[in-house]
Amino acid sequence: MNRYLSGACAIVVALGVGASAHAANDVMKECGAKYQAAKANNTLGGKNWAQFLAACRGTTAAAPAAAPAAAAPAVKPVAASKPASHLPGAQSPAMQAMHDRQRKCGQMWKADKAAGKTPAGQKWPQYWSACNTKLKG
Repeated sequence: MNRYLSGACAIVVALGVGASAHAANDVMKECGAKYQAAKANNTLGGKNWAQFLAACRGTTAAAPAAAPAAAAPAVKPVAASKPASHLPGAQSPAMQAMHDRQRKCGQMWKADKAAGKTPAGQKWPQYWSACNTKLKG
């Protein structure tokens, strides 16, 4: 019985924390939109984001939660920074060449290290830098 009670309490606490985090996220979104609008209209009055957020949270907390936000100017959609044809798993030719050089240098590092041909105290980063420069050039 005690196990079920503690499980139920944990669920209630998690839901309460989740709801308050969601409400805080809504306030951040609303205040962020107001800040961007004020910034675009040059009506910040010298306030930085932290000062504006503190004032906005005070007014947002006093306002009823169900009230819609003030009419904010329409936000223009931002163009995607990556082309749509770019696949997440695909590598650019330059990236593929770098990986090929790294693999080749890794094989050379293992062979040189086993043969004792690496300078005393040289670590992989130094070897990779020299090998990469040599293979590029």
